[in-house]
Amino acid sequence: MVEAVFARLDARSPSWSARVFSGFDHYLVYAFGILAVLGLVISFAAGPVVAGRIGIADPFYFTERHVLFLVLTVIGTVITAMLPVNSARRLGILVGLGALVLIVGILLFGIEIKGAKRWLHVAGFGLQPSEFFKPGFIMAAAWFLSAKPEDGFPGSLASLGLYGVASVLLLLQPDYGQWILLTGVWAVMFFVAGWSWAWIGGLGSAAAAAMAVGYATQDHVRSRIDRFLAPGSGETYQTDKAAEAISSGGIFGHDLHEAAGVKASIPDAHSDFVYAVAVEEFGVIMGLVIIGLFVVIGWRGLVAALDTDDVFKRCAISGLTTAICLQAAINIGVNVGMLPAKGMTLPLISYGGSSILAMGFTAGLLLVLTRRRKA
Repeated sequence: MVEAVFARLDARSPSWSARVFSGFDHYLVYAFGILAVLGLVISFAAGPVVAGRIGIADPFYFTERHVLFLVLTVIGTVITAMLPVNSARRLGILVGLGALVLIVGILLFGIEIKGAKRWLHVAGFGLQPSEFFKPGFIMAAAWFLSAKPEDGFPGSLASLGLYGVASVLLLLQPDYGQWILLTGVWAVMFFVAGWSWAWIGGLGSAAAAAMAVGYATQDHVRSRIDRFLAPGSGETYQTDKAAEAISSGGIFGHDLHEAAGVKASIPDAHSDFVYAVAVEEFGVIMGLVIIGLFVVIGWRGLVAALDTDDVFKRCAISGLTTAICLQAAINIGVNVGMLPAKGMTLPLISYGGSSILAMGFTAGLLLVLTRRRKA
């Protein structure tokens, strides 16, 4: 059905459709587009209650900013998706390198907020460089892993070194959530490139050791894990309220004319716990639709990775797909109480300039790499 629609567009306006739609994975385009629209709709439900809760006079403060970020994201995604593969690779690596420099700068000269140095504040906006580092890291690591033995370049060791540098910087912030995500992404890419389970097992053991060190040395990490394993051992207000919101939504959600509901009492209802708000407002049906869209992205990414013989493309597609779907799985897992709170956004749905812009860039890179071009 999708192919038939685009075939009709080709017949009516071949030059326009050929430039805009030719070769793109239409399922990915639709999935990203629907997620962005759902994020905008849900921001009208979550944004006003958060603004009222923290005392902002304009009830649509967060919604208006979400619209601004979304417009910029769409523009950036389209521009990125139109690039040739080599140009997209170079752009991704340059963005990742720039983000890496900013992370180092924040660690050296940034202001500590709630025990972490993660944000750069410019003209009233907060920028989180680690969000933009993820797609850049994936493109660089895929480039390294695609190096052939005859090239004389130790690509696998370079990829391992890049992961080591990234891990040190993220753990120094500290940002264990982003580090766990990056570790999972890199492990998938490392495996796809052809390395054995023994290597991955060893790296997994090292990651587990790093988590044990974090648990022993970082109070907020220990507190979150303890509260997850033993809910009665500490404050679980956020996760309790998220669970209450999800259970109160029912199958089809609330009447839009009803009072604010449980979401009004959820901290970060517009960002980290936006999935709970979506289910409360629009029911389990909405929750399943959101999960289904990420399943589509994972499915199409897997198909594209298996369909190419280019090692760079295979590693990059696998990494980008894993980054999107694993982040969504972590966020939803936290919302439904299956994982400890990590402060991670739901891709393209949660409020947050850095998150939505970086995820749009990631989507653009994935569209470039999965695009079929005529010989």
